[in-house]
Amino acid sequence: MAKVTKAVIPAAGLGTRVLPATKSIPKEMLPIVDRPAIHYIVEEAVRSGITDILIITSRNKVNVEDYFDRAPELEERLLAAGKREVYDEIVSIAHMANIQYVRQKETKGLGHAVLCAKSFVGNEPFAVLYGDDVIISPPDKPATGELCAAYEKYGKGVVGIKEVSPQAILKYSSLSVTPLEDRIFAVHDMIEKPAPDQVLSLYSILGRCVLPPEIFDILEQTPPGAGGEIQLTDAMKTLTRCGGMTGVDYTGTRYDMGNKLGVMQAAVEVALNHPEIGNDFREYLKNIAKTL
Repeated sequence: MAKVTKAVIPAAGLGTRVLPATKSIPKEMLPIVDRPAIHYIVEEAVRSGITDILIITSRNKVNVEDYFDRAPELEERLLAAGKREVYDEIVSIAHMANIQYVRQKETKGLGHAVLCAKSFVGNEPFAVLYGDDVIISPPDKPATGELCAAYEKYGKGVVGIKEVSPQAILKYSSLSVTPLEDRIFAVHDMIEKPAPDQVLSLYSILGRCVLPPEIFDILEQTPPGAGGEIQLTDAMKTLTRCGGMTGVDYTGTRYDMGNKLGVMQAAVEVALNHPEIGNDFREYLKNIAKTL
């Protein structure tokens, strides 16, 4: 089975749930302590063995491109000030992976965004890392890496899944699954944004998938679904019904960066483990907690 070396990061959404900040700052650039959300997503892809990344952007998101580019003036000032360690970190960002960009000119849904990657992907399997979802995992178990391993073992498309609440499942997708091994499932069917009487299980696709190139032919034939958009889940449902997919209940913790509470949860929990501020921040929270 072909090794997965390409990834697509859809990052073209408007971020309406995080307004007004996202009027001028893409939600992918919202900071989690000292790095923007998309840094963590790209870093996860790289740790998973991905070498080539396509980020799907839209108007007013050029600062996503700027972040992964060199910054000669800043670099020069850092060196002149003797801040070699910070300089090395800034330069390393531009060399994390081979990153390319394409604009989704109309917001027609996640499926349409992925379809924009057809020429980039070619005839290879590829990972999709949703731009809304930051997953913090142990260094040796990046979520995308767990999905890639399942793809290489079972030879089928893979979705990253988690159990969610009965209330949340109505906003996400619902899957019909049976266990294969620890944290790995066979996926038989799925439905996007189910009505209460359509719920297949409380397992939902959250943030990650690995897909065969056949998905593009399916997407081109997929009519608009929920919200009048081309839904990636609808295309994956067709893929599932044709030959099944695999589900991986990945190890990491997922944060929804398109949601105000998710943004704050990510910032707090990452800060607690940050090598520079973790201890001081923990003491700060303990003092704050006494006043609640």
